[in-house]
Amino acid sequence: MRINKFLASCELGSRRHVEEFVTSGRISVNNKIIKELSFDISDEDEVALDGKIVKPTSKKVYIMLNKPRCYITSLKDEKDRKVVTDLLKKVKEKVFPVGRLDYNTQGLLLLTNDGDWANNIIHPSKHIYKTYEVKLKVILTNKELGLIRKGMLIDGIKYLPAKIEMSHNDEDYCYYHITIMEGKNREIRRIFESMKVTIYSLKRLSIGDLELGDLQEGKYVYLDDKQKDLVFKGTIC
Repeated sequence: MRINKFLASCELGSRRHVEEFVTSGRISVNNKIIKELSFDISDEDEVALDGKIVKPTSKKVYIMLNKPRCYITSLKDEKDRKVVTDLLKKVKEKVFPVGRLDYNTQGLLLLTNDGDWANNIIHPSKHIYKTYEVKLKVILTNKELGLIRKGMLIDGIKYLPAKIEMSHNDEDYCYYHITIMEGKNREIRRIFESMKVTIYSLKRLSIGDLELGDLQEGKYVYLDDKQKDLVFKGTIC
């Protein structure tokens, strides 16, 4: 078994995440530092992260959390801010976030100890669709809608076409649903910033066909096999 797949099975993060442990020299096999991602692990090998022995876990869990604002999508924070795992006090398994929502973004966040499942969701080649609700104080012009739907180039970074439609409005705000398939860092916020449109709230509603629904803010549910596979379904058409 390749070392990145082995580490992902030890509840240490997705395969892409644990590869950083290897390349930075934090992984040892039989007391020897290993930096090659092609290294194969056998059943007899003793693997350690920062000197602490790690072993694969057998029980896989899949969690959907309705992340509130003002929580960091991480396992810990150097500034001692609240992290999403603070909301999972009753979860015994050591889980990690699948991708991230920024500090001021709320909504659907997945957590798991299954590195392969997580990698299949966050890897750019998988094109998993994610839908967000954007709260604005203005109605977007046809020109602005056209830019989003055609894709944009912002500060040298290309953002692929997105689907966007108005959901509803009230006396103070307009609500749009925008569906993207890349998930670049702060992608939606940068798109609207480039058009000088202020976002008053941003909430992720779904990943693939898995929907947040009426799950209360700060609460979580375990996903069964059928539910966890919904993230790989759905289209942007």
